[in-house]
Amino acid sequence: MNVAIDDHELRRFQSVVLRAAGIHLSPQKRALIMSRLWRRLRDLNLERYGQYLDRVEHDPDELVEMLDRIATNETRFFREQKQFEFLENVVAPRWRRTAEEGRRHSAVHVWSAACSTGEEPYSVAMCLRAALGLLWDIRILATDLSTRALAAARAGIWPAEKVAQIPPRFLESFMLRGHGSQSGRIKAGPEIRAMVSFARLNLNDADYGIRQRFDLILCRNALMYFDAASRQRVVERLVDRLLPDGLLFVGHAETLHGITTRLRPLLPTIYERAR
Repeated sequence: MNVAIDDHELRRFQSVVLRAAGIHLSPQKRALIMSRLWRRLRDLNLERYGQYLDRVEHDPDELVEMLDRIATNETRFFREQKQFEFLENVVAPRWRRTAEEGRRHSAVHVWSAACSTGEEPYSVAMCLRAALGLLWDIRILATDLSTRALAAARAGIWPAEKVAQIPPRFLESFMLRGHGSQSGRIKAGPEIRAMVSFARLNLNDADYGIRQRFDLILCRNALMYFDAASRQRVVERLVDRLLPDGLLFVGHAETLHGITTRLRPLLPTIYERAR
């Protein structure tokens, strides 16, 4: 199949993705769209991308399939190392201290709002379990737009080369090395798997269906893909779901300057909900 996306089809893709997911596709994404979707056109016996868009616009399941295929799911364990150092050395001791003073329960609720294939929520699980100990109730909700990424995250199995990203003390305590038919793979151990639950969620939806509020929300390297209006809406919805003094972590290339007055910066990429 050697058909290209013409300018009109590209504009339609941009409109559909922006409306459905709040994500702005630049004209430079034309080649990415083609590389991600041409096999789908072949499987559906379609000859042009315009025919595929007609189907997407009338089939909610195909819209999910399309978003799955064009989503960027780049991630790694302990990405943004300084954030994990801050979480372990500053935030966790503060939580422990306030619990000892009777000003909070020994429980932490975290939301990994763009969890991709799971490295982020499991990194948080390892960090908090080591920092807070066995008696704390640590619950992590991990969500993503992509059903494919979520399936990989739920499986919790990765190529063994990923171990280089995990500090040795966490690797030995919380991860399992594959043997036999699973040689060359690592798997999240039962202790951290029990801490994480997964669900599909579109950050551009008007209602997330989440009534809980969180001590920490991570929305890292996702906001950069939104247009300005969608980015502001998403940030305000995230802040709505933070507890007083709750924290929001964003990606290293992202800033919330000028987006909201309801957060105050603690460090670059680390924000706290203002009282």
